[in-house]
Amino acid sequence: MRSDNVEDLIEQLGQQFGDLSPQLRKAARYVMDKPQDVSISSVRALADAADVKPNTFVRLASQLGYDGYDDFRELFRKQVRRGNGDFQDRVRWLQAIQQKGDMGALYASMVNDAISNLEQTFADIDEAQLRYAADLIWQAENVYCLGVGVNYSSASNFTYLASTGMKDFRAIPSGASTAIDDLAFASSKDVLIAITMQPYRTEVLEAVTFASAKGMKIIGISDSQASPVITKSDYGFMTHIDTSQFFPSSVAIIALLETLLSFVVATASGEIVDRVTTFHERRHQNGLYHKED
Repeated sequence: MRSDNVEDLIEQLGQQFGDLSPQLRKAARYVMDKPQDVSISSVRALADAADVKPNTFVRLASQLGYDGYDDFRELFRKQVRRGNGDFQDRVRWLQAIQQKGDMGALYASMVNDAISNLEQTFADIDEAQLRYAADLIWQAENVYCLGVGVNYSSASNFTYLASTGMKDFRAIPSGASTAIDDLAFASSKDVLIAITMQPYRTEVLEAVTFASAKGMKIIGISDSQASPVITKSDYGFMTHIDTSQFFPSSVAIIALLETLLSFVVATASGEIVDRVTTFHERRHQNGLYHKED
């Protein structure tokens, strides 16, 4: 019976190991010891590494319920694309594609992943939840948007866009500070937007716990409904981050934040129009925008 994820497959191999032929055991042992190699290796390369004939891996895949080695290998590739593998495994996989001259496949994979992430993210989101979250943001005295690592740029972009028409938006952590330092004077009238993906960042989870204890409202953005950021939030939104690159994709995260901001603007009072107008008029007056001849 074929498994739906690598962990289950390895467990299945362990259960069947004693019943396998000596050659199949050699192949199975290699898969169990070095599952990361399967995603980037041809059947011949894997057979050479395991010191068996290529057909041995074909027979192993068939015995496990797969339609040949390519079908078997795809399970391991999906794990890499979903971000479940180690970062170094994903880098090795990308380099293996380049070495084979298969950049067209990589391009197609990136495009398909980006479109799929957007479709799946917005299919799973309740429009009413977005409206409630937007209202929280508009009513808040201060809004803190927290992201670290690759998610810091998403938090900063959201804050920058919001600040063109609204006051008291902050991207954290700021400067040499920590997120908890930045939240030191926050109150129950404030909102924290927290973003983190697997592997979840400790400082983000600690900041969410800190903010919750202060009575702040929390909007969580993560890659699983079981994420500790979402389970501890007043409103949680799951984004899909599958990708062929070695970091989680930010495409759906940015799209979700842009959509959330559009809901805030739609919820806001008329004064926001005057603020945005003033913001851009000031830029024109200070020569920040290039004038066409």
